[in-house]
Amino acid sequence: MTAQHEAGFGVAVRDLTVRYGRTTALGGVTFDLPAGGIYGLLGRNGSGKTTLLSVLAAMRRGASGEVRVDGEDPFENARVMAGTGLVREGGDVLAYEKVATNLRYAAAMRPGFDAAWAEELVDAFALDRRKTPDHLSRGQRSALGAVIGLATRAPLTIFDEVHLGMDAPSRQRFYDVLLTDVVAHPRTVILSSHLIGEVEHLLERVVILDGGRVLLCEETDALRAKGVTITGPADRVDAAVAGLGVVGTRDLGPTRQVTVFDDLDDGALDRAAAAGLRLGGVPLQDLFIHLTAGESR
Repeated sequence: MTAQHEAGFGVAVRDLTVRYGRTTALGGVTFDLPAGGIYGLLGRNGSGKTTLLSVLAAMRRGASGEVRVDGEDPFENARVMAGTGLVREGGDVLAYEKVATNLRYAAAMRPGFDAAWAEELVDAFALDRRKTPDHLSRGQRSALGAVIGLATRAPLTIFDEVHLGMDAPSRQRFYDVLLTDVVAHPRTVILSSHLIGEVEHLLERVVILDGGRVLLCEETDALRAKGVTITGPADRVDAAVAGLGVVGTRDLGPTRQVTVFDDLDDGALDRAAAAGLRLGGVPLQDLFIHLTAGESR
């Protein structure tokens, strides 16, 4: 790997459209992910996440638009494809070959594969090397895919819901190992996940897809800073949020809680606090739910 790629592959997408027959899966998608970092791809079912990842991994082309991975079109590009690893929920493994054989195959196919570390990860996830993936539980198959994706250390590593099926301790182990290893061996990682509350502490930037389009692409800290709950008597809450972007409202008798997503200055927050209203943060998962709910659109 050259010095240029030590931090991973950057991703740039411009006006990408992908169609399946008459159905538009992605329409005019544009975003950037700088080289190096862990990024989240979030979206409801059918939002186009898997389609987008398949384009980045050179498994299909768009109908129009431009995709650049490390500055080049990834489709039928041997160099970029060799530096991209996509692991999907099923693990993308050899189903009828033993775990040990899968590891040897990955080592033969990926020159950067760390076989010794893969063996350590197999032990950490308590995988039986003698079993074939079709005789593993769903969670164990997911763990095997995660092991291969981690140990490959591809400059662009994509995990598409790979942790589904894992139990909570295994998922936490995956998150801890991923974060530690990306710090030690920088690369670009894209995590597609429904378990937003579990992964948000890992993510430097978030891309949210909604209906095949990019709803937003922002740094995670900046995204959180735009979200606040304001709670108190309904009339005072309404006065405080006038002119702000309200994405959710809950009433309990005379008390109203409003979720705001907007560029909030200290003055607006100070005025709300001075009015005796309670201010609270909004977890990324709650923001995602509010922003992708039909009524907020």
